[in-house]
Amino acid sequence: MAEGIEEAWDARVKGILKAELKRKGVAYAQLVDKLDAIGVKETEPNIRNKLARGKFTAVFLIQCLRAIGCRNLSLEN
Repeated sequence: MAEGIEEAWDARVKGILKAELKRKGVAYAQLVDKLDAIGVKETEPNIRNKLARGKFTAVFLIQCLRAIGCRNLSLEN
C-alpha cells in the first residue's frame, strides 16, 4: 500500500476513535478505568501516544469502543 494512502487510513481510524471518545464525553484518564473494567491494562500516557501517532491495532480500537459503550459505528464522513 502506498505510504500516503496508509497514513490517510491511519488518520481516519484515529479520527473515528477520537470522535467517539468526544461524543461519549470520555477523557483518556476515564478510558484507562473503562478499559480496566473489561480486563485491558493501559496507561494514560500509552493511550495518548497511540492516539497521537494514530498507530494502534484493530483489537485496541474495538476494546476502546466496547469500553466506552459504543454499540454502533458510522464509517461515513
